[in-house]
Parts: sequence; structure tokens; C-alpha cells
Amino acid sequence: MLAPRSKRSPFLIAVLALALLLSVLTASPGAARAADEAGGPVHDPIPTKPIQSGLGLVVEEYASFPKTEPVPGPVTDPRLKRHARINFLSELPDRSGRMAVPDLNGRLYLVEHGQPHVYLDVAAAIGPAFFASSGMGQGFGFVTFDPDFRKNGRFYTVHTEKASATSARPDFVQQATTNYHGIVTEWTADDPAAATFSGSRRELLRIGFSGGGHGIQQIDFNPTTRPGDRDYGLLYVAAGDGAQGVNNTEPQNLALPHGKILRIDPRGSNSANGKYGVPASNPFVGKRGALGEIYAYGMRDPHRFSWDPVGRHRMYLGHIGEHAVEGVYEVQAGDNLGWSEREGTFVYDKAATNPCDRLLPLPEDDAKNGYTYPVAAYDHDPPATWNCRSDLGRAIVGGFVYRGHDAPALWGKYLYGDLVDGRLLYSEASEMRRGGKQLADTYQLMLFDRTGKRVTLPELAGDSRVDLRFGRDARGELYLLSKANGKIWKVTGTRRFADCRTHGTTLTHVTGAKNWAPVTPAKWQFPRRQVTLAEAGVARPGPRRPFEYAVLTAGPRFGSTRIDAEVRLDTPVEISNRDVIIVFGYQSDTKFYYAHLSSDNTIYPHNGIFVVNEADRLRLDHQWNGSAGAPPAVADARWHDVRIVHCADSGEIAVYVDGSKNPLMTAVDKTFGSGRVGFGSFDNVGSLRDLKVTGRPAGK
Repeated sequence: MLAPRSKRSPFLIAVLALALLLSVLTASPGAARAADEAGGPVHDPIPTKPIQSGLGLVVEEYASFPKTEPVPGPVTDPRLKRHARINFLSELPDRSGRMAVPDLNGRLYLVEHGQPHVYLDVAAAIGPAFFASSGMGQGFGFVTFDPDFRKNGRFYTVHTEKASATSARPDFVQQATTNYHGIVTEWTADDPAAATFSGSRRELLRIGFSGGGHGIQQIDFNPTTRPGDRDYGLLYVAAGDGAQGVNNTEPQNLALPHGKILRIDPRGSNSANGKYGVPASNPFVGKRGALGEIYAYGMRDPHRFSWDPVGRHRMYLGHIGEHAVEGVYEVQAGDNLGWSEREGTFVYDKAATNPCDRLLPLPEDDAKNGYTYPVAAYDHDPPATWNCRSDLGRAIVGGFVYRGHDAPALWGKYLYGDLVDGRLLYSEASEMRRGGKQLADTYQLMLFDRTGKRVTLPELAGDSRVDLRFGRDARGELYLLSKANGKIWKVTGTRRFADCRTHGTTLTHVTGAKNWAPVTPAKWQFPRRQVTLAEAGVARPGPRRPFEYAVLTAGPRFGSTRIDAEVRLDTPVEISNRDVIIVFGYQSDTKFYYAHLSSDNTIYPHNGIFVVNEADRLRLDHQWNGSAGAPPAVADARWHDVRIVHCADSGEIAVYVDGSKNPLMTAVDKTFGSGRVGFGSFDNVGSLRDLKVTGRPAGK
């Protein structure tokens, strides 16, 4: 079984092992069957969550699209009731700078200088058979332009039609009843430079699907090729499995196009329908019982693919999983991604009576099967109460390896995300290795507006369901799209979180007793270079807050502050819920911030960033999701490096542990712009040493 790649310290590795054990013990219903037995069900396929990166994208609004409605209607699925179902962005290969954006509801827009206009009404051109009223991918799903569009005016679209509304016969059908058609159409513009389309069209390929989802998701040309290359001008077609469920074997059936990536030549005519060519270089050409069009197979929902513009021009696919795993694959000719025998790097047990038990470890002799596994992945992280049947609302959207110029910190990173909740993710392309024993780490990016304010995509989209998509222009710059409000944002650069200036005054060698004001002096000891809370505190009247702490009285009150120290939990490891706290922004006994460093991350008051402001402590950190927070900060009895950065102007707070360049916890709050530093706990004992406080004195 592949394991997530890790560069963490031995301490954090131990923490992750503990987290894995806890996840097994607290698995959802049906997990009572011993999941930790060899060969037993896997209930937490990727125990590590995406790592919170301190890196963020800076975005500004690029374009806004008019509201559209699915046709012919009526629409009952609320997921289709979006402002505008914009689905992709790409630049026309004609040096005009025009951007193309398809709306699933039927319109093809061109965007010039941030202003969209309708280039072609695909729905109107197709007529009454055009269908976009059910299924997440139904309608006008994608557009791509011939590399020679500037000369020949050709471009290609994908749309869906309801089988009952057309007399056309599909070139291929599923074994179940055909209810929808997915059609690849070639359009030829009379004048490629014209602002609106005028010209002709012809149908290349029509595939019948039984279900309303997982149809033809993307069509595209490899933009890294040049005239004369074997791949130049060949059209890739990603066809899903038709949403036929877990018992569908068609993705493994080489006689059908479903659950495959196809590669065809629009200029050829040697296909069965005579409308396109089957490249002789395709991997299954000439194989008995196999379609020559197939490039790779074994897919459930191959949603978005792209090529890295540099190096070996690797092709990456974001593949939407069924039960638990969202995967990024490097796809090569002839690959079998394994669905529905595999989900991610796990056996998919379709016979399991309990849906919770469907993932199993790979057998020791798995290599004989020849499956291709993800190079990066994340799982659904369901709550403990999940019934293993309902939709958790997780789905990967594939993106691009960044090779642009506006955001050099992104160079070489493959950016992708979750299309539902709008999380922005990346993995280092150099670490995404086919056939490796480890998955590349997945990092979560932050997001900032042009003023530097931290925002989220749900906030920008005005909806908890973002329906995120990515786009890329000819310069390699990135764009974010949301169906929720029909807007596109351009990535204009990057910004580090809590990257404020904290120099001015530095305090060191201040661990002597004369420099500290404890709540209860008798509970404290001050041996050389060390501050020790030797006796546990007890609850005090007033708002709920740390029971016992000492405030550093030496030096000034600080505004923007950086705190560096080593901390140790002296309460025995056998006791649960151990903690220490670091105080900052201290105003008074009922007004301050604190970072809670704990061995537990599953309850609200532990392992987070909090504010006390004349009321019970309030949790601020972004990592808390209602049932768990950041990985436990301290889980043993050793000393650990801790760094806290508090930026007074922006309110940004970051907590780092053991030298990681990525913050373990982050928060934004402007309640207190200055204050003092402290150390303590709720009802545990612990120590602090090698304290260094660097900051700007308040008012300067």
C-alpha cells in the first residue's frame, strides 16, 4: 500500500501513528470489525490531512458572467441551480489574448479584457435535443481549440442530449439502457478572428450513457506538442463510466469507451463511423476485442487532465473517487487505473455487506495486475457519525503544474482542489512519482484578495458549495472559477501568511523569577534558563480560560511579535488531554490570546488558537472543523520547538512546531493589537526554556 510522503520529524511520525490508531478505534458504524487486523478493511485510507501551507494565492476578480438557467427544465437538483455553470477557461491559440469559457447551460463565451460576450449559443444551435437539466455534467461541458485555429477556424465541443429527444444513434452504448448521449462536435468558423461564430459544424463522436453523470468530461489537445510531433493535433477525450455504480465492469472492458481516456485524430477517417481517425500509435490498436481509440482505461470519473509544459510533459489527471479517495494520476499510454477493482491504492471490495468496509489493503502480489496508482491523493475525512452511504460532498478538480511568471513561489507545483468546498491544494510535481512507494504530500493553500486580506473561496463565491474549476492562459498563469456566482479570479501572485515585520526589540535570558508574574507564585519554579509550572492549576472564577499561567513582565508590551521557545509537557504521557499554553497579546487576566499545545486534537478547547475577551475562551484557528483540529502539537515528554508569530496590523497568527516551515495552526483576529507574553496550562504541568521574544514595541 502506498503511504503519504513525509519529511516530518520522528516526533511527528509518532503523532501520525497515534492518529492512525485513534482513527481505527473511533471509526464510523460498521467499523467494529477489527480494522487493524492484517487484510481487514481500511477505514482511514489517508490518515494525514492536507498539510496547512503558509503559502497563499493572491487573486483579483477577472470576469463576471450573466445568470443562466439549465434547459429545457424543470430542474429539481439544487446543485444545478447555480448563477452560471462556467466550467473551464482557456486561451485561444491565435495570439489574440481572447479567453474561452463554456457554460454548461449552453453558451460559449469569449472574454476580452475581462468582459465576456456570447461567441456561440451551443444550446440554440443544437436545438430541442440539447439537455442540461439533470446530472452534474450535463449540458455544454467543454470546448477546446485546434492548435491551428488561427488558420483553419476549427474548435471542438462536448454537449449532452436526451436520448428520447433525438433520432440519432450513438456510436457506442453501455450495456444498460441508453438515456443520454455525449457528443463531440467539430465547428469551423468562417472567420477565426470574428467576435461571434458564423460557420459550420459536424459530429465526430456520439457515446450513449445510461446515467446522468460521469459522461464526457473533457476534450483537449496536448499543448506541449509542435507540428511534426506524433501527438500534434490529436484530440484526447475523457469519458466517465456513466454513473453506473460500484458493480459496473465496463471501465475494465476494452471493447467500450466508458471509463476511458480516448485519443482520436479529427483529421482522419479510419474510425468505425468514418468521422475521425484512430492513431496508429494508440496502445490498443490491433488488439483483438479492444477499441483502438483507447489511450488509458479503468476510470470512474476522469474529470480534468493537463500536461506539464516543461520537462517530460507529463500528463496529470484529477480522478473523482467513489467511496473515499480523490486521486491525482500521471497517465501514460496503456495505463489501467483499476476502477472498479481499485479505488486509489486500495482494493475495492464490491461484495462487502457494509459500505464502510469496502476498502482493503493491496495483496502482496498486486504487481501482477499492472494497475497504475495515484501519485498524490486525499481522502474524504468523514465525521464519526457518517453512515457510509450519504454523499460527503468531496470531489477532486484537477488543475495544472504552474510554469508561469507572476507567482514564482508556485513554480513546479501541481495545483488542484476540491470542487465542492473550494479547498486549494498542491503537490510538488517533482515528488509525484509513478510506481513509487509514497504519495506526494498534499498541501493546502491559503487565499488572499488584492488588499492582502485572507479570504476563502466560499466567501468569494458567496456559497458553501463553490463548484471550483481551474483555468490557464497561454503564459501559464492560473485562474479560479466558481459556478456559485459565475465569477473568475486571476492568480496574480503569492503571499506568505503572517509574514509581518517583527524586529525592533529582542528579549532573551529572561527566564529568571524576577521577570515573571504568575497567577499563583507558589506553583512555579525558575531553574536556570527555564520556567516551570510545577503544580497544576485549578479553575478560577470568571470566564473560562487557562487556570494557571505566568506573564513575562520584562521589556515592553509588543505589537507584532515573534515568540521562539522550547516547551515540554511534564504531565505523564499516560494521562490524556495534556496541554501547555503560550500567551500573547496579554492585556489583563480576562483579555488575551493563547496558543493551546496539546496531545489531543478532537475536542473544542484543545490544540488551537483562542482569545479570551471578558468572556469564555473562543476558538479562532482555521484548522478546527467541528470534530478535529490540527495534528496534536505535543504528544510525548520531550522538548519541542515552538514559534508563534502575531501580526498586529493584519491580525494574522501562526503557530509552528519543530522547525516546520508550514504553520500547524493559523488564525486571523484583530481583538488585541498589542500585549505581553506568557506561559502556562489549564490543569497540567510543563516547562519552557530558551525563550526569545522579538517584536515592535506597542505604539511604535
